[in-house]
Amino acid sequence: MRPGDTSERAVVLAPTGRDANVAASLIREAGFVADICTDLDALVREMAAGAGLAIIANEAVKTADLRGLVRWLNEQPSWSDFPIVLLTRQGGGPERNPDAMRLGLALGNVTFIERPFHPTTLVSVVGSALRGRRRQYQSRAILETLTESEGLLQTALSAGQLGALELQLPSLMLEASNTCKLFFGRRSEQEFSYQDLVDSVHPDDRARRQAVFDRAVASGSDYSIEYRNIWPDGSQHWVDIRARPVFRPDGSVQSLVGVCSDITARKVAEIERENLLAQLAAERTALAELTATLEQRVEQRTADLMNEVAAREKAQDQLRQAQKMETIGQLTGGVAHDFNNLLMAVMGNLDLLRKRIPDDPRLRRLIDGALQGAERGASLTQRLLAFARQQDLRAEAVDLGTLIRGMSDLLERSLGPRVELRLDVPDRVPPARVDSNQLELAILNLAINARDAMPDGGSIEIRIRDNQADEEARLPPGRYLALSVIDNGAGMSSETLKRAVEPFFSSKPLGKGTGLGLSMVHGLAVQLGGALQLSSEVGVGTTATLILPVATQLPKAEVPMPVQQQAGRSAVILFVDDDPLIAMSTTEMLEDLGHRVIGVNSARHALDIIRSEQPIDLMVTDHVMPGMTGLELAAASRQLRPSLPILLATGYAELPEGSQLDLPRLAKPYHQDQLRDRLDQMLG
Repeated sequence: MRPGDTSERAVVLAPTGRDANVAASLIREAGFVADICTDLDALVREMAAGAGLAIIANEAVKTADLRGLVRWLNEQPSWSDFPIVLLTRQGGGPERNPDAMRLGLALGNVTFIERPFHPTTLVSVVGSALRGRRRQYQSRAILETLTESEGLLQTALSAGQLGALELQLPSLMLEASNTCKLFFGRRSEQEFSYQDLVDSVHPDDRARRQAVFDRAVASGSDYSIEYRNIWPDGSQHWVDIRARPVFRPDGSVQSLVGVCSDITARKVAEIERENLLAQLAAERTALAELTATLEQRVEQRTADLMNEVAAREKAQDQLRQAQKMETIGQLTGGVAHDFNNLLMAVMGNLDLLRKRIPDDPRLRRLIDGALQGAERGASLTQRLLAFARQQDLRAEAVDLGTLIRGMSDLLERSLGPRVELRLDVPDRVPPARVDSNQLELAILNLAINARDAMPDGGSIEIRIRDNQADEEARLPPGRYLALSVIDNGAGMSSETLKRAVEPFFSSKPLGKGTGLGLSMVHGLAVQLGGALQLSSEVGVGTTATLILPVATQLPKAEVPMPVQQQAGRSAVILFVDDDPLIAMSTTEMLEDLGHRVIGVNSARHALDIIRSEQPIDLMVTDHVMPGMTGLELAAASRQLRPSLPILLATGYAELPEGSQLDLPRLAKPYHQDQLRDRLDQMLG
């Protein structure tokens, strides 16, 4: 502490006995500054003058008027959480002393030490409190210089309902945002250490969380886990934490930086759904038993009728299953579209914030961590859209043999040494009409699922065969290819097999999978005009077969991508979007790129401007808007200004079939760089 600097001193109030002198002496011997106060009013004055912590004997405040002290504590600025060490008599801790508990609640950031205490204990507590106080001073300095930046960052995190955290290694010093503390049941003014986080983990989840943490620190991989935590009030909640390591120059992990979110509502809904399904299964079983009894009594007279009923029920079950999957797909696509809009606002604001903050590596790590979390959310929406058959595909003629052989190295690395990979791919395979990138992801998903079903090792075979559409697949007549991933793992029961492609259904333990892998593969196959067929037997293995349509054209030869020339000029851009968050962030990004923006929230207002003599160089429009869609707006605009360039920004491939307009598109969520490149193409 610098001479004359009182910000880190300890102020001591212990009016009886030698406790004040003893405590002050021990603190000074440890290299800290300590001053003794004579009464409570003097203590409050010294705290206001500047102090790092207060050490108070229980008897000094037990019957005193605490209003002045409590008022001072309550009026602390947002960065401050003044630490207080309360000296109690033996057996007078908060666990056994209601008065101590009352003081703890009244004074806030309180640490209890029972007397007689060991000198090391006092020095350790003082050191810990001062370290926390120094961090508060650091926060104060940052807040004073970065108020505007923090506001933008908090807006972005709040839009995504995310909390931020950073864990320093190997010191395990945790810094958590107020939102992050809230997800663990703590108030913003409360201290929240890494040990507090560990202690809050549900006992049944502690070993799993620790294993994931140790693996991330040891290997430098991402830390991603969902687990239960117990709040101080005893209630149980779910939290999702995703962090990425920051490395030192020597390659060791310096810290983990990431975001967290409360997923209690989703988990509760999943549990309720599982309970409901279990109840329905039990009722179905009871009904089946009753039906069996009835069949035994009337078997001879109603055999033909029961056969007809069975056939009808099978058809109805198939119809209900198809309707259920269609309904889930529509709901999933809508949710993914809305989540894309939220991510668009988060990513746009973070892009702008990263350009405007001072050159502070720590803040940039936090923003990069938030961006990475948002991009993971975007990846999640892509899987949801794949199931809903609303992802943006680039289907073309692809040689499946070349694609599979090109993936072999990636597959072998992903499967590990205990799994043998075999390829059964004929030399001459007709081209399939697929999106090669999405198909590679689907094959990798199937292979990893197969690997996880063989914890003790085994073999996986990838096979390609000609296939004709059959009645079971319900595909139009034609020529198809069957791409099969075959394992000799644990297999699935018939009940599990029925639900295998439902989104978020997983037979893996909690935290070991999102339940979106097979649903994504199913949605991709259907959107390509094919199907996913699953067959499995417990103890024997599973075969997942993608039925893919044969292309009518030959694969295109690879050509180098042309070098993109930037337009480098300012333009007047008409921006149309009914979502205020997206409108705000995209307008900021466009203006930051040097363009002048005319922003409207409906197609009707956009047409009013297009009819006017207002100069417009380009229009950027959303597609899904009330009253008139983006495609309808584009068609009407062509009648008024035929040469006006139009960019369609959309979250998923919801464009109707047979559309006459072939507009340039920009997929949501997008970064500012992607927006700039697309505009440069069109304005150039």
